[in-house]
Amino acid sequence: MKRRVWGTAAVVVAAVTGVVVFQGMHGTDGGRDGKDATRVSGPVRTEVHTAAVTAEGDRAEIAQQDTDAFSLVGLSWTKPSAEMPGTVQVRARSARTGAWGSWISLDTGGHGAPAEESRRGATEPAWVGPSDGVQARVDGQGSPLPAGMRLEMVDPGAGEAAVGTDPVAYATDAPTDIPGDPSSEPTDTATGTATGTDTPVDEPTPSPGTPSPSDPAPPSASASPSPSVSSSPTATLPPAPASNAPQPPIVTRAQWGADESMNDEAPEYGTEIKAVFVHHTVDANTYTCADSAALVRAIRTYHIKSNGWKDIAYNFLVDKCGTIFEGRKGGVDRPVIGAHNPGFNTNTAGIAVLGEYSSIDASDAAKASVARLAAWKLGQYGHDPAGKVDLTAGLDNGKFKLGQTASFYRISGHRDGYATECPGDKLYAALPGIRTLAGGPVTGLALKAFGQAGVSGTNAYTKGPLTVNWAITSPTSLVKRYEVIVDGKVAATPGPTATSASLTLAAGTHTVAVRAVHISGRTAVTPNATVVADTTAPAFTTKPSVTLTTGTVNTTAVPVTLGWKATDAAALKEVRLTSPSAHTYGPTTYTAALTSNSGTATTWSMTGYDRAGNTSTATTTATPVILQETSTTRTGTWTAKSSTSYLGGKSYTSSTKNASISWTFTGRSAAWVVSRAGTSGQAYVYVDGVKTATVDLAFSTTKYRDVAWTKTWSASAAHTIKIVVVATTGRPTITTDALVYLK
Repeated sequence: MKRRVWGTAAVVVAAVTGVVVFQGMHGTDGGRDGKDATRVSGPVRTEVHTAAVTAEGDRAEIAQQDTDAFSLVGLSWTKPSAEMPGTVQVRARSARTGAWGSWISLDTGGHGAPAEESRRGATEPAWVGPSDGVQARVDGQGSPLPAGMRLEMVDPGAGEAAVGTDPVAYATDAPTDIPGDPSSEPTDTATGTATGTDTPVDEPTPSPGTPSPSDPAPPSASASPSPSVSSSPTATLPPAPASNAPQPPIVTRAQWGADESMNDEAPEYGTEIKAVFVHHTVDANTYTCADSAALVRAIRTYHIKSNGWKDIAYNFLVDKCGTIFEGRKGGVDRPVIGAHNPGFNTNTAGIAVLGEYSSIDASDAAKASVARLAAWKLGQYGHDPAGKVDLTAGLDNGKFKLGQTASFYRISGHRDGYATECPGDKLYAALPGIRTLAGGPVTGLALKAFGQAGVSGTNAYTKGPLTVNWAITSPTSLVKRYEVIVDGKVAATPGPTATSASLTLAAGTHTVAVRAVHISGRTAVTPNATVVADTTAPAFTTKPSVTLTTGTVNTTAVPVTLGWKATDAAALKEVRLTSPSAHTYGPTTYTAALTSNSGTATTWSMTGYDRAGNTSTATTTATPVILQETSTTRTGTWTAKSSTSYLGGKSYTSSTKNASISWTFTGRSAAWVVSRAGTSGQAYVYVDGVKTATVDLAFSTTKYRDVAWTKTWSASAAHTIKIVVVATTGRPTITTDALVYLK
């Protein structure tokens, strides 16, 4: 809680005009060593060490002093109604390192507790960690300082009590250094009176538990909570209403080590929770989350022993790691009246974030926990966390007059109801986002890639179990559950931390979506995705086959065409050639130009893949054979030519009209191989005695081992290929190199 923020080095005391008196303070053995944890094993005894502070005029200073162990420090004064002018600064010596820390300015604004609970005025405390020395300076900046000042140094204890220890075990072993006990209070040397007494002699003392006129207690105020809550019940409360949002994990008072012998006043109750006020504790943000339980114990001790309040002011506290702590006793599920916002304490809950958030952002974990907690508390009474409510002030608190009605967000900052800077500018600016987190729906919900599924355009394909993946931008702690929806019906309900779910779909086309249910009950749903469940493998409607094709022939590279056709009932993805080489072809590709070794049987293996991952395989085998001219039948005049450019180093040439050369073979595809040049002539091609083609061998450049003509049959059979010289005018010569066939 905060009214004013002072710079950490705003005051330099040029002259000391006050006198400081210490009693009962001494050196230590190093203080606490960081053993505190979020949960402890029983009630933890805490202590407050005090030092009286007297001043002449408007200033006072405490020189560096050894002290008993402490981790939290503040300054209090006799009259709770008296204001502390100017600045209060302290610094502490680390019990771990022996080094003095930086100066810290203590917030001197009001806490916002009902006047009936305040026994002393006080600054906000500051967490300094395990310390064994202190230094302080007070500057009233021209105004008199309040009477009865004392430095309050809280040792939160180490949390080492035995498991199962009764929370009231310390009732007969209470700390002796208790404010309000004159035998343990420092004495003002000027007056001889106890300066640290919690009840000023010039003010009436309300009876413990007296309800505030600003926040009158309902008829159930004297009742004790149900057995599930922290305090021991003396009567039976009606069942707490169920919330439309799940209860988040909460560290109970017993778990963080509350010593219930410190205060025995019965809790007071409202009738519901209409709004939540968010605070910050104005402590250092450098605490570790292992210190959080100790920090909560220290704040409670300060509120009770230094301020004289009935209990810790807040209903809940949240650390920067997002851990939620139960605050004021009475039951986390009850409308316990706290002391966090004067005039608006009844029927509201106070949630304090540990730390100072004027210039530093609260962590995402802390904001998510505040949202989660607010949604649960407001949800007990059916209130929308993102909505508004009219509240009536129960007293004149400096911002609102008694009886004045104003509109508040269901989740508001302390400053909305009281003249304060709390919960700090940064945390206050985060409240709209916290309302959205608390009120829902889940944000950023989107489907991601489907595991084990192929995707084509907007469709996904699966052949078996399907993994649906999604992501959100909201914290996962704000999710109640997910629902995976198939064809409009809920098919799976994974938990709130899930990011995927497995489905088994019947064959066919389906719509799939994911719905996220926020803790408030609001829902968000992804657009439908189309998922095709397909268990049928692709089919090769045209089996793979190899034919000879045009190109340049080498003994190790005979040009061939591999042909096929694959189809799928849902969606063909691709066809892969896996042997004798590896290639991948799209679903509408049906041929490929390849090569094969001559004289060697080659098997071409192909696999078809559909989008769902189903496969089928088909093969074909062929052997290219090169027939040289030595195996031919020739008529007319032919001349043998030798060159390394020819297959086998030899070819035959002729310019004699009607000269012929023939090959006989058994196969299913044939290719005539020639040499070509610009002066090459023409030839007739006969297949099994029938003229089939006239081939012109002329070409602009010289080519060797070139396929000039091909023929393919549906099955292997015996054939005769005869080449006849046309003796074209001006270019009568042809040169034949070989015939290639497939068997």
